[in-house]
Amino acid sequence: MQWTVVVPLKALGKAKSRLSDTAADGVRPGLALAFAQDTVAAVLACAAVRDVAVVTGDPRAGRELATLGARIVSDEPAGGLNAALAHAATTVRQSRPEGAVAALNADLPALRPEELARVLDAAAEFPRAFLPDAAGIGTTLLAATPGRELRPAFGADSRMRHRASGARELALDTVDSVRQDVDTGDDLRAALALGVGPRTAAMAARLLIPGSPSGGPAADTAREDRRACR
Repeated sequence: MQWTVVVPLKALGKAKSRLSDTAADGVRPGLALAFAQDTVAAVLACAAVRDVAVVTGDPRAGRELATLGARIVSDEPAGGLNAALAHAATTVRQSRPEGAVAALNADLPALRPEELARVLDAAAEFPRAFLPDAAGIGTTLLAATPGRELRPAFGADSRMRHRASGARELALDTVDSVRQDVDTGDDLRAALALGVGPRTAAMAARLLIPGSPSGGPAADTAREDRRACR
C-alpha cells in the first residue's frame, strides 16, 4: 500500500516554545524548520510513501519544503492542528479518493525511512491506527486506510484520545526514530543520540548541546545508517 503523508507545520515564529531553555527566540524558528526539512526528506525517501503534503500557513516553510518535493497545502481553516490535518486529508483525497493517508509530526529529525515503512506497513492492517510518541502520552503518526476518515485528535493526551476514537495502537519495536518527536531540550538530546538529519545537526551544533552529532561515535553510526538507507 502506498501512502500520502500529511505533515502539519505551524508558523515558524510560534513553533517550539518549549525549547526556550535550549534555544534562544531567534534560533527556534530555524530549528523548527530544520526539524521539518529533515522529517520531510526522510518521508520522501520512504518506499511506502507516494507523496508528502505539508499543511502550513508559513510562507518561508512552504517555499523551503516545496523545494524538497513536498506539496504545500495552505492552512485555510486556521483552526488549529486537527482542523489543518482534516483539511489537508480532504484536499489530497480530492485527487485520490481511495488513497491511504497518514498524518505525521513535523518534528521527527531522526526519522529513518525504513522505520517509517515498517510503521505504515503495520498500519495498513487496520482501518485507522496510530503510533504513540516516545513519552507514551502523545501521538506521532495517525493513519487511515482507503475509504476511512483520518479523524485526528492530536494535542494533550492524544494517545488516550486516539485510542478512545477506535484507532488501533501500534506496538512496534525498533521504530524509535518515528516516535522521537522534539518538544523539549531533553527530547532534542534523545533525537541527537539516535542520529539526526543534516539540517538539524547543523543547527544543533550551533547550540553546543552535549552529545550533539559532532561529538559522539553512536550518533556518527546512526547517521551512517540513515545515509545508507536513502
